Amino acid sequence: MKLYVSADIEGTTGITLWDETENGHSRYPYFAEQMTREVAAACQGAMDAGVTDILIKDAHDSACNLIPTLLPEDARLFRGWGSDILSMMAGIDRDFDGVFFTGYHSGAGMDTNPLSHTMNTRVQSVRINGILAPELMINGLTAAYFGVPVRLVTGDRGLCDWLRDINPNIETVAVSEGRGRGSISIHPHKALRLIREAACRGMQKNAADCLFPLPDHFRVEIAFKDHFRAKSAYPGVIRTGPCEVAFEADDYMDVLRMLDFVL
Repeated sequence: MKLYVSADIEGTTGITLWDETENGHSRYPYFAEQMTREVAAACQGAMDAGVTDILIKDAHDSACNLIPTLLPEDARLFRGWGSDILSMMAGIDRDFDGVFFTGYHSGAGMDTNPLSHTMNTRVQSVRINGILAPELMINGLTAAYFGVPVRLVTGDRGLCDWLRDINPNIETVAVSEGRGRGSISIHPHKALRLIREAACRGMQKNAADCLFPLPDHFRVEIAFKDHFRAKSAYPGVIRTGPCEVAFEADDYMDVLRMLDFVL
């Protein structure tokens, strides 16, 4: 079996402050290591279930956060950003048997992670077909476009609860719970154990049960914090308010092209 892993950091156990996510700050090395250990635990769980081929996409900031020596020897690591519109999902294709999202977080407009955001901190909210869309939705739809099931999501409780409403069959591990500007986290060692166990269960589930729902039509609405960012220069994008734009398409790749330009 072949597995794709998209790894972010703001949903890593214990993360509370932006400094903890940014290279160059004193708190960052610890959380980069915990991020890596959580990815490794997910990979180990997948291998327990028979996975033999793993591609990991480092998908935070510089995309050079994961510590390679702490990852399983049989995993391949995609560092840095690709040149295509898949962004945090660069390298995925129809050959994969599953997708894991580790260290993921609540989206812009959600109050369940002190670092809630969607793609960047300039965005007030992103909605797809009326649903408040975290990065998990954007990337889950990418997985669905390629017919690849989502078998595990780890991150904050708000995101896991959100996903449960979308598809309750997908395994989740909530490692923290946002409380205003703070968070309550489980023990980092417990997180590793729970992630490994959930990863194994996820890979054993029926693939069709774990697909992220892919609609036939997409209406994307983006609200920016600053009015001057709401531009209609991209074909098909219309300005719907002082800080808002909208875009509609039937092909999800058209949505990703627009997001790559507008965000």
